[in-house]
Amino acid sequence: MLFIGNSDEQRLVEQLRNGDNGAMEAFYSRYAPYLKGVCLRYVPDKEAAKDVFQNALVRMITHTAEFRYRGQGSLQVWATRIVINEALRYLRDNKRHELTAWDGDIPELPEEDDPPIRDIPPEVIHQMVRQLPTGYRTVFNLYVIEDKSHEEIASLLGISIGTSTSQLHRAKRLLAEMIEKYNDEKERPR
Repeated sequence: MLFIGNSDEQRLVEQLRNGDNGAMEAFYSRYAPYLKGVCLRYVPDKEAAKDVFQNALVRMITHTAEFRYRGQGSLQVWATRIVINEALRYLRDNKRHELTAWDGDIPELPEEDDPPIRDIPPEVIHQMVRQLPTGYRTVFNLYVIEDKSHEEIASLLGISIGTSTSQLHRAKRLLAEMIEKYNDEKERPR
């Protein structure tokens, strides 16, 4: 079969659509580590994350006809969106948002310098984010990592824009406290 102008991603998707087991293994080995990490950003419980990831994989395999190639990397973007949507579905179904509704305006707080993070290993930062309460972590990930607007987050989670803004503010404040504590403990003589 001749694929004119197709990338490896396009060939892989075509093989997935045809039920090629080798393509399924190739897809899994190429994308699973990254996608599992995305899943764990939203669902830090490893057992629950395994279930969510498995459901996302099934959804990917059964919905490959919906994938539209838009350039190199579009398969990973599409798969990531499915993992995130599956994680959000899990959180919604299990009422794990723990979002505090906010009806008023978010108070203007003075701009503070962010605590220094350059000497903190990335895995420590990731662990700090995983320690955030579910609602804070979910909004933080959607806003900071997935680059969603508060309007998009509100729509995805069924919350108000003010609640999204409030959750992000609280997440940032809690992360800043964790980072300061980490830096203080690192500097403390033993």
